[in-house]
Amino acid sequence: MEDDAPVIYGLEFQIHIIDFDDENNIINKNVLLHQAGEIWHISASPADRGVLATCYNRTSDSKVLTCAAVWRMPKELESGSHESPDDSSSTAQTLELLCHLDNTAHSNMACVVWEPMGDGKKIISLADNHILLWDLQESSSQAVLASSASLGGKGQLKFTSGRWSPHHNCTQVATANDTTLRGWDTRSMSQIYCIENAHGQLVRDLDFNPNKQYYLASCGDDCKVKFWDTRNVTEPVKTLEEHSHWVWNVRYNHSHDQLVLTGSSDSRVILSNMVSISSEPFGHLVDDDDISDQEDHRSEEKSKEPLQDNVIATYEEHEDSVYAVDWSSADPWLFASLSYDGRLVINRVPRALKYHILL
Repeated sequence: MEDDAPVIYGLEFQIHIIDFDDENNIINKNVLLHQAGEIWHISASPADRGVLATCYNRTSDSKVLTCAAVWRMPKELESGSHESPDDSSSTAQTLELLCHLDNTAHSNMACVVWEPMGDGKKIISLADNHILLWDLQESSSQAVLASSASLGGKGQLKFTSGRWSPHHNCTQVATANDTTLRGWDTRSMSQIYCIENAHGQLVRDLDFNPNKQYYLASCGDDCKVKFWDTRNVTEPVKTLEEHSHWVWNVRYNHSHDQLVLTGSSDSRVILSNMVSISSEPFGHLVDDDDISDQEDHRSEEKSKEPLQDNVIATYEEHEDSVYAVDWSSADPWLFASLSYDGRLVINRVPRALKYHILL
């Protein structure tokens, strides 16, 4: 990864800033103390590489509450570190608290989601059955609740995950609760679509296709990964059943949306090529002006049929449940996975597939 795009992951009361030296294949680490409590969710601001949000546990009146806050890391760490990974003399530094996402009526935060475009001043938190839209003001030192909405229905409904769409001028958010997926318009905080029984069991995660609007991926405890067109939610456009236990994470590649990562408590990471429902189902189409007539003919023959979906690779370096997978924001061919035992693994898309996509 480049210096300006470190990997960030949480380890109980610590946050580890990971800098991957691509040329020397070395991982460097810096530790930040998160003294507020045990971290359950972490997300980095897309606009400010030094700002992040966490959901964490704290005890109040013998009750465990999950809170959320926005933090800034020390400036010297924002651009990455070049320390040796074996340098044990380095001391942990402390995060600077910018603001709490405080709302006494909604005390159990499931996750925090940043607006994917813009200046990083809008943030959504999911707390119990409430979706809360915040405006960060005064250099993120103050969070003002701009609007909110609630789940209605029988029982104790609780959000489990959410994702902000990069399309439609960033006015749509998708959420998961139990087995249901819902879409929300952030301008009115009203529901715009609902996929009931999207999965047979709890929905764990979801992600929007970055290059193809309306397309949404979800995964859950039924061991399945499903792909949806939110204009027609009667059934998924595609379903993957490659995992043998709960699927905790699904992530589209930021640049090449046919590449989809999934992580599961079967201890495996699977890289799939979902080209048939990608933004380039016929592969990369070359401009007519750039090729000869003979090559043009071969290109036309090749592009008549969509490429086939398939599993590119299954990674089994983990010995415990894989709870997080994500792509590098600096290198589209690089991705990381994190398992329950604290093992972080960095992998690359196979070179043959990389050149097939590019050429």
